[in-house]
Amino acid sequence: MALVDIPGGLSIPEEELVFTAARASGPGGQHVNKTSSAVTLVFDVAGSPSLNSEQREILMAGLGPRLTNAGLLRLTSRGRRSQFANKKEVLARFVGLVAAALRPKRPRRPTRPTKASGQRRLASKARRAALKRVRKPPGPEE
Repeated sequence: MALVDIPGGLSIPEEELVFTAARASGPGGQHVNKTSSAVTLVFDVAGSPSLNSEQREILMAGLGPRLTNAGLLRLTSRGRRSQFANKKEVLARFVGLVAAALRPKRPRRPTRPTKASGQRRLASKARRAALKRVRKPPGPEE
């Protein structure tokens, strides 16, 4: 049973990854018309038994836009001429994406604006107010 090691201590059995090959489009002459070199990797984030609930939650949030409604991560590689090279490339992208999503985010340290930036902001507001004041039509005389 081959394992895909992901930095951070996670290992996913290769049986959980579904690889499919299809004909790639683009340049390549007759070669591209007769070989299935494009590779698609599908990983079920929502139903993977190798992820604990915390990891699953983090991945669902971190990979949110890349996931289907069913919780599947689908990656495709078609840049190389050989199926083997595309499979290696899509697997490397998968490992990188999952590792980046699982990496703990650095907490934001709140900072205060500098005195100079506050003064610049107020000066800009005063200039804008003066400009609007000049544009305003004269009001009725009291």
